[in-house]
Amino acid sequence: MGHALIVEDDEDSGRMLASLVKREGHSAATALSLAAARRLIAMQPPDVLLLDLHLPDGSGLELFDDPELLADTEVVFMTGQASLETSIKALRLGAADYLVKPVNPQHLKGLLSRLIRPSRLRAELAQMTEQWRETGRFGAMIGASEAMQSVYQQIARVAGTAVTVFIQGESGTGKELVARSVHDLSRRREQPFLAVNCGAISPHLIESEIFGHERGSFTGAERQHLGFFERAHGGTLFLDEVTEMPLALQVKLLRVLESGSFMRVGSTELQQTDTRIIAATNRNPAEAVMHGALREDLLYRLNVFPISLPPLRERPGDIPLLARHFLAEMGREEQITKRLTPEAERRLQALPWPGNVRELRNALQRAWVMAHGPQIGDEWLPQPQPGPPAPARGAGTGAAAAAPDTGEPHLSVRVGTTLAEVERQLILATYEFCGQHKERTAALLGISMKTLYNRLKEYRL
Repeated sequence: MGHALIVEDDEDSGRMLASLVKREGHSAATALSLAAARRLIAMQPPDVLLLDLHLPDGSGLELFDDPELLADTEVVFMTGQASLETSIKALRLGAADYLVKPVNPQHLKGLLSRLIRPSRLRAELAQMTEQWRETGRFGAMIGASEAMQSVYQQIARVAGTAVTVFIQGESGTGKELVARSVHDLSRRREQPFLAVNCGAISPHLIESEIFGHERGSFTGAERQHLGFFERAHGGTLFLDEVTEMPLALQVKLLRVLESGSFMRVGSTELQQTDTRIIAATNRNPAEAVMHGALREDLLYRLNVFPISLPPLRERPGDIPLLARHFLAEMGREEQITKRLTPEAERRLQALPWPGNVRELRNALQRAWVMAHGPQIGDEWLPQPQPGPPAPARGAGTGAAAAAPDTGEPHLSVRVGTTLAEVERQLILATYEFCGQHKERTAALLGISMKTLYNRLKEYRL
């Protein structure tokens, strides 16, 4: 049971909100102005502050001028429209969430069920920071490099808010782990976390899977189906590879982000959802917009708080930590202890790992199986390979040539070449450079396997 203070200049609205709060088992007080709010906060610091931004004697934001006033109070803005500017403002000032007026009782109920004092969140973050300094682990994430420290700081900053997070990184860098860490540190931790790979669902079924459908809405729809938004209500929905989502569906996702409402397939009734969205892509978002894979307005709405994950090749110092962690996991499963020799660790740090952490784990799994004794030597690890030379100009991949000074392959493109043709040349040249190894090609290009398959099919390969 907590105490809520409602700062609302409309007396009837304030009284209605107080009634809803009390119905959930909390005590409530109302204030019609900033001056009244300051007096009530001094008398009884609230657990949650429902704060209207427009008040007779000033802006509700003025309460943030005194950091001590709201030091251990969860602040929730009340606004007429859930705009991008509102999200950014809430994040900057440290607000936990915002409600769109007129307030939806279900949204308010969900918010009150997630009450956690800021001091408790700060204590949890301090504990995780101490764990990272001692072990190199931050929750389920592993790494002590400066690049990963920056990622941890961003997770800690955004987890306690309700803003949308957009994670960017190559395949295998751990985007879902970041999303899970944000959820586990948030006030929604007790509610569902659902992860959806938008590239792994058939384009014909993805709308039904995300938004649900009514019985009889299409052939085979024999019963009502609840989509991911309804199943993740109150929690977090992680949309991985969001650039693989059909453009028509991106419009509907944008509506959910802006209004919190959607309709099941075959229904005319609006459904309300209280779900936090975390999206991810392995592509450059600006290039995805340029190539027509991502709507520009959706990018702006998703990219409220971007987090960029470094590839494994940019943090080789973390490879021994990751390797020991994976070997310890395998040891617990098999009841056998194995460790890497110093030569094997050096080999791991020298490899480029285009598939990132996922590829590292797979390589260690194979080496574990092949090594007979308690030590894993470098003979069972991947061998450094320079790769085949790039195809010459006119060899079926466009104007690709090898640089005479370094031997590194590069792509030469005539000014005025269409973007589609540049993309075709780059994909085919990289495909040949990787010895027609599709997983390495996708990893180097930073695209999903599904996208690569589609492009190669389009190029009739």
